[in-house]
Amino acid sequence: MWTWTQWQDWLSGQRENVRQRLVRGPVGAAFFEFLSFGIKQGWACIFGGLLLALILLTHLFYPEGAPISRYDFLVVAAVLIQIALIATGLESLEEAKVILAFHIVGTAMEVFKTGAGSWIYPEESFLRIGGVPLFSGFMYAAVGSYLARVWRIFDFRFDRFPPLWLQGVLATAIYVNFFAHHYTIDIRNALFVATLLVYGPCVVWFRADRDHRPMPLVIGFGLVALFIWFAENIGTLARAWTYPGQESVWKLVSPAKFGSWYLLMIISFVLVALIHRHREGQDAEKPADREPG
Repeated sequence: MWTWTQWQDWLSGQRENVRQRLVRGPVGAAFFEFLSFGIKQGWACIFGGLLLALILLTHLFYPEGAPISRYDFLVVAAVLIQIALIATGLESLEEAKVILAFHIVGTAMEVFKTGAGSWIYPEESFLRIGGVPLFSGFMYAAVGSYLARVWRIFDFRFDRFPPLWLQGVLATAIYVNFFAHHYTIDIRNALFVATLLVYGPCVVWFRADRDHRPMPLVIGFGLVALFIWFAENIGTLARAWTYPGQESVWKLVSPAKFGSWYLLMIISFVLVALIHRHREGQDAEKPADREPG
């Protein structure tokens, strides 16, 4: 099976072939870079995109009287997709470990939140913990998968990257507040301010085509959280889960959930950042095998 580097080299070669045929002048170059950005984003969210498509398709077409429930089918399908990504080299074992960790973190929160009545899973299933079908953890894993893949695909570089210990403290506070606000005061607004203080000075440089482009990291967080909120609306429309008030008729998910995803995504970002620091440390210990540049 190909490694990620081999996949990256092949895809880069295909992109250059298309560029040579299509790009004529600055307008064509700008259009091609925009197109490349969209394709790379789709490639980065392949796991989440496939899972969301399965959620929608099974809502529309899953046969009555099937040997296993719809939710259990989604669990099996998600596991097979994850295995395929690792087997084809599109996802590394290190990244899979982070995704598994976020799967566990998400499932633990799901068990607590469904017990508190924040949302429910209306269909029956065998593969579940309490009132939570196991496929729900893969929705959190999809966020981790996207962040791990987009980091590599867009060759992220950072200016004024916050210390990882500080990011870890913030991520821990965010996760604790998801539980604690049911019993004490909700410090969510303070956490929003903290994210701006920690990540506000940081700029991420990403490469859609040949050149790296800058973006304030908090804007990137906001855009990703917005698209996750869009996906959540599709998920509730497909009756994968329902919030209070959606039991009899579907309605738009509360915009407040956008803020929840914004904060939860930071936990995943910190886990992925830890993996990249570990990998960079390993690379620094290896002797150079080629000329720089």
